[in-house]
Amino acid sequence: MDRSNISVAATAISTDLKLSTVEIGLIFSAFGWTYVAFQIPGGIIIDRFSPRVLYAISLCSWSVVTLLQGVVRGFYFLLGLRMATGMFEAPSYPINNRVVTQWFPENERASAIAVYTSGQFIGLAFLTPLLAVIQNYWGWRGLFISTGLVGIAWSVVWYCFYRNPVTDDALRGAESKATNIPSKKITAAEFKQVLTNRKLWGIYLGQFAVTSTLWFFLTWFPTYLVKYRGFDFLKSGFLSSIPFLAAFAGVLLSGLISDGLIKKGISLNKARKTPVIVGLLLSTFIIGANFVNNTSFVILFMAIAFFGNGLASIAWVFVSLLSPKNLIGLTGGVFNFMGGLSSIIVPLVIGYLAKNGSFTSSILFIGILAFAGVLSYVFLVGDVGSPDHEKNKLQHNEGVS
Repeated sequence: MDRSNISVAATAISTDLKLSTVEIGLIFSAFGWTYVAFQIPGGIIIDRFSPRVLYAISLCSWSVVTLLQGVVRGFYFLLGLRMATGMFEAPSYPINNRVVTQWFPENERASAIAVYTSGQFIGLAFLTPLLAVIQNYWGWRGLFISTGLVGIAWSVVWYCFYRNPVTDDALRGAESKATNIPSKKITAAEFKQVLTNRKLWGIYLGQFAVTSTLWFFLTWFPTYLVKYRGFDFLKSGFLSSIPFLAAFAGVLLSGLISDGLIKKGISLNKARKTPVIVGLLLSTFIIGANFVNNTSFVILFMAIAFFGNGLASIAWVFVSLLSPKNLIGLTGGVFNFMGGLSSIIVPLVIGYLAKNGSFTSSILFIGILAFAGVLSYVFLVGDVGSPDHEKNKLQHNEGVS
């Protein structure tokens, strides 16, 4: 909610603060500037500190900043607060990945990743209409204040209830399933490892493609429906929930399908890559919206594209699969850094492409990026489950130790 509330409020904010399409694009993009900049530092911190404490601090901080967005009076203040939101959210997904790696064995991780990733989709699917109603009655300022308060409350819940299975005495029995990740100082050689591996670059570029579609929906989608398709604001709030429901279904199915294929004896390579590649191909269906005027067909193409994005969102499983076990936080930070670049580039490019009053080239841009992700997984990632891969990874880890 703290990422996408700006998209729901964008039309009202642009009117109230007298912002142009390009300025709104900058506001959308500002989150990504700091989100990306703090990915690798965040990954290093995650490898050294408890997820319980770090997540509580991060969540509370970005929620306070979200609340403050409800009192802004000008472009630059809002820009700065969106940058602060990105900075404090930067560790979130690398923390998620470390938690899953600690709590779940390899053959269950895709489903676990699918469950936590589904949160952003189901939350938006069911809450986007509510956010639209909140704004309708209390204005866009009330929207930011209410979502900020929810986040502050949840930071307390996280700290009170989350436990580390490796260190908590009450959960010591779960240790046999957990992956114990040692904490140590990151060296230059280890940085080089995660920045020069071809397969890792394949998933980095693939993640940029996956998150490009996501960031369209998290930023410009409501504006697209209201300003460029002429939908009523409240109606658009309900219609925009349909693609998010589709994405929610896609992300849950992706984990079940991937882990299910492994349990049936399908190769690790096919089981992990199939949902991602098929999902990215389905995401290219977003281009179909350029060729229809009927509301139902516009939403249909958007729903297919976002369903595919949900399928592809288990790409985080490749971080655990391909990275050295002692560098999961750093690899996850680089992975999320590359994905986060889309949060900078995509909103800005769309803002410039749409400044002439047409959204056609913007939709085409998103579809092309999705197809580029397919090529990245096919030609750069290649086989992730071959004996050669396992041998190389073993030698890789022995060289580190």
